[in-house]
Amino acid sequence: MCNAPDCGHPEQRPKAGRSRNWSGPFPKTPGRLLGMGFIRLYQLTLSGFIGNSCRHIPTCSEFGYEAIARHGLWPGGWMTVFRVARCGPGGTGGLDPVPEELGRRQRWWAPWRYWKR
Repeated sequence: MCNAPDCGHPEQRPKAGRSRNWSGPFPKTPGRLLGMGFIRLYQLTLSGFIGNSCRHIPTCSEFGYEAIARHGLWPGGWMTVFRVARCGPGGTGGLDPVPEELGRRQRWWAPWRYWKR
């Protein structure tokens, strides 16, 4: 199998980037499914009325969907809440992906540590 990005055979080429709302190989626990379902419901209903006004890439709802899928409802939910708070007036902007792994100091009993990675 060829690992180079310029492989000629289509079955040997690496797959393109993630699609929107990609949940990956993460376990589908009830909490994750609930959180991901809530965000997907928001995307299909209210998001169209609010408009595309997010300062970050990916958008806050895409960030929340991936954060909950990757890290679970509690840590992913707190990361999403703090991400939306950073999106307000005087907040940050730009590329802000979901972290691959949680930091050593980020624990469930200290949700304020999810503010910045």
